[in-house]
Amino acid sequence: MKQENIRNFCIIAHIDHGKSTLADRFLESTNVVGKVDVAQVLDTMELEREKGITIKSHAVRMIHHYKGQQYVLNLIDTPGHVDFSYEVSRALASCEGAILLVDASQGVEAQTMSNLYLALDNDLEILPVLNKIDLPKADIEGSGHELCEVLGCLPEDILRVSAKAGIGITELLDAVCERLPAPTGDRSAPPKALIFDSYFNMYRGVVVLVRLFEGTLNKGDRIKLFATEREYEIEEIGHLGLKFTSRESLSAGETGYIIANIKEVADARVGDTVTLAKGGCEEALPGFMEPKPMVYSGIFPINGEDYENLVESIAKLKLNDASLTYEKENSAALGYGFRCGFLGMLHLEIVKERMYREYNIPIIATTPSVRFLITLKSGVEIEVNNPIDFPDPAHIERILEPFMETEIIVPTEYIGNIMKLAQERRGIQKNIQYIDEKRVALHYEMPLIEIIFDFYDRLKTVSRGYASLDYAFKDYRPSDVAKVDIMINGEKVDAMSFICHRDKAHNWGKSVTETLRDVIPKHLFKIALQAAIGGTIIARSTINAMRKDVLAKCYGGDVSRKRKLLDKQKEGKKKMKEIGSVTVPQEAFLAVLKAERE
Repeated sequence: MKQENIRNFCIIAHIDHGKSTLADRFLESTNVVGKVDVAQVLDTMELEREKGITIKSHAVRMIHHYKGQQYVLNLIDTPGHVDFSYEVSRALASCEGAILLVDASQGVEAQTMSNLYLALDNDLEILPVLNKIDLPKADIEGSGHELCEVLGCLPEDILRVSAKAGIGITELLDAVCERLPAPTGDRSAPPKALIFDSYFNMYRGVVVLVRLFEGTLNKGDRIKLFATEREYEIEEIGHLGLKFTSRESLSAGETGYIIANIKEVADARVGDTVTLAKGGCEEALPGFMEPKPMVYSGIFPINGEDYENLVESIAKLKLNDASLTYEKENSAALGYGFRCGFLGMLHLEIVKERMYREYNIPIIATTPSVRFLITLKSGVEIEVNNPIDFPDPAHIERILEPFMETEIIVPTEYIGNIMKLAQERRGIQKNIQYIDEKRVALHYEMPLIEIIFDFYDRLKTVSRGYASLDYAFKDYRPSDVAKVDIMINGEKVDAMSFICHRDKAHNWGKSVTETLRDVIPKHLFKIALQAAIGGTIIARSTINAMRKDVLAKCYGGDVSRKRKLLDKQKEGKKKMKEIGSVTVPQEAFLAVLKAERE
């Protein structure tokens, strides 16, 4: 295929603005599939369809006829959630153009802006499109005005479609052929290909999805991956479709797949460069990064006998998800499990769901934490992402915690609520930008530990669902954080410990102890639930003992008889407290995760 007839493009949008539905209409219009029975054809996971989000990037090749010529359209569908922004950036780097899709009923939102900036950083040609124009509450003029303000384009440049109803789809495909640039690249140069996605196939090993920028790769070529310096032989190469089509070669400007007997997804990392082992290019394509976990949590099987299955299933999950990191961990309360690193809270939730659905293992996750950089008085620097590993405060010189650059887009009437919430979460306001007379963008620098618990839920609550959030790592800053231990009947429960800012330790500790008081059943003795920093108790709740009425059979007689029975009961309770152990139900660990963090 001639390069001038190839278009590599992606669709960028906020969550739920209709990316996957638009992709369905493209597939129908170009006859890749017949009439779509199942919505979101490219969202192959049941979990993706259920949540209405794209978790993995997808790519598909389509043929479109325009002005008597045949065009190859390579669509790379991207995730919209902030946790997967690195995948989005690599997908964008594989394209020359992007469809910027905006829901006409909701307007420009935080991740629309975030992904737009990523696209502009990659010098992509932007094709502005308003979706859902058939909805009764669609504000076509207002949303169009916002797009013009953001992009500096003219109103007539904006295309209007309804992905669900199929309105304006052919015109949009024509515009892709006409307005988005064709790829460039010397097909005779040494090959240089970007890996924009990879996944594990049970029978073929790792399938690598690539975009060729220079040269040609042929079946049987020996290739090298820059990041790992490993070499492989191409067993199969070809074009992307709902079903792969094998070819003898791929040339500059084309996207496709490579199967080369690669054993693990971690060996073929997203963003890496592929070239020939001998006579290949000398420099890798820019932008490669190791995915860095931002949120850490312990994962334990609810039933101890599921541990062996958990070991096997987490290894299988890792084959498909290179950004998941894990190491073995042992907890006195929960037994054997793993300390896992995730890109964010959505990533954690998805891994938990997949573990249960795909491998039928019910698991429990401990309180999420983030990575702290701690300098000890001895001068040693350590990284801590597990409260169990938090050193004695007496040995700590200083602690650095991660701060995020946060953008919140919200209707103007909710500014006060949002500012109050951000202030409660130790946010530092940087600036306020008015997008138009109705919407405003607030920029904050905020500690990640404050975002990961329930910030997103609270944001939606105080803005009645209208606020949208986007955040990216900024830097590490000195902070006064402390480890809070939860003690039940004087014994520390390691799985319930958490790290938080010292100013919030009392409130968080009180909230956890009160939550536990409601879920731990009464015993025959009084149970003290305490939150402590070091040796200092900062919060306490008490579960009173179940008491038998020992005076029920005592009728008449002197008061000393009653006193004697009560004293005897008191002694029994005291002895019971010394030797009795508290049974903590599994619900208590789940309840701790849901405790209010104000």
